[in-house]
Amino acid sequence: MNIEIKNILAVLPKGDGYEVKETNIYIKGDTIEKIGDKPDGFTAEKVLEGKDRLAIPGLINSHTHTYMSVFRNLADDLSFEDWLFKNVMPREDKLTNEDAYWGAMLACAEMIKTGTTTFLDMHMFKNQTINAANKTGMRAVISRGLAGNGMDEGAVRRLNEAKEEMEYAKDMSRISFMLAPHAIYTCDREYLQIIVQEAKKLNLPIHLHLSEAKSENAQTMESDGISAVEYVEKLGIFDVKTILAHCVQVNEKDMDILAKHNVSVAANPKSNLKLANGIAPIYQMLDKGINVCIGTDSCASNNTLNMFSDMNYTALLHKGTNGDPTAVTAEQVLKMATENAAKALDLENVTGAIREGLKADIAILDLNCPQFVPRQNLVAALSYSANGSEVDTVIIDGEIVMENGKLTLVDEAEIYAKANEVMERLK
Repeated sequence: MNIEIKNILAVLPKGDGYEVKETNIYIKGDTIEKIGDKPDGFTAEKVLEGKDRLAIPGLINSHTHTYMSVFRNLADDLSFEDWLFKNVMPREDKLTNEDAYWGAMLACAEMIKTGTTTFLDMHMFKNQTINAANKTGMRAVISRGLAGNGMDEGAVRRLNEAKEEMEYAKDMSRISFMLAPHAIYTCDREYLQIIVQEAKKLNLPIHLHLSEAKSENAQTMESDGISAVEYVEKLGIFDVKTILAHCVQVNEKDMDILAKHNVSVAANPKSNLKLANGIAPIYQMLDKGINVCIGTDSCASNNTLNMFSDMNYTALLHKGTNGDPTAVTAEQVLKMATENAAKALDLENVTGAIREGLKADIAILDLNCPQFVPRQNLVAALSYSANGSEVDTVIIDGEIVMENGKLTLVDEAEIYAKANEVMERLK
């Protein structure tokens, strides 16, 4: 479909930052063909009026577990170990494939309704996140969580499932993949090295939880006398493109290693705070040139997949912890949630900005709400004022997946009912 968005304020890249200006956006098929004047021969099949609206690049959630949406508000105010090993993992064992599908559907609905168009998922249930992303129209990078020891039965099965998913989705243009060793405490060193070799063979990036809790550094200090970051470097993980989730418990030397290997970090500020794991030193990471992006983590630990909320926390936390009101600016935060994330997810030539030639992944916000009045610095407003309720229309890959606040491809009421059924049964 050819779409014209006319007379709209748009957040556009300018140099190393952004500008907000009134313009027209012309979408041909799945691509942004022109920004500004109508291209020759362009005929719109759908016209969206942009008055009192703001177009922003679709947000990118760089780390989540969509199937866990059914665990929202279920295991709260617990230590990390009690939360993970006594509450989350036992319930995961009870989920069926259908349960995981409805959890992922709920997650996709929430993300779209709060302006997220792309997400990186680590999951356990073959094809279910793919099916949900495909059904709702989202762009997704899929990583089957890998856990095991060497080539034991579970380790082999999970790796094979990851490969089978790639075959399953080979004709789905919005779906791409990474290999995802879950963590150093669920994968032994032999299995991690096997995954590195598979990643090289398949030319895939690696997605890994790392340095989320103090216990990980304690583990590698006891076994090897080095930090968790040094441990995975030694195993060769950084020989391939890598995105690490969390990186809360990292020191100066760790950050230098990440910078040297061009490792991307998906910070999860709200999840890390809620589980009392700490605060990732984003200010210092940015200073060292590390590519930092933002994830929500799952609804089991964050309770929401609303990127505007995590953007707000990211912008505020580091000012307070560093005693510097200029630390981690609103402009930097928007980059983390869009361009930096696209780079981390190997999608920098696909999405992450409203730019001619990129895919049409755009969220349109209604500015007729008190938190956007008066209209002054709208880039700052995205981190300091917006709460996600302003998202009115969302376009992904040139398709309108939400219009006037309503999802267009799926039945919201059915998703909510099915998700409630899953939780009632598990209880």
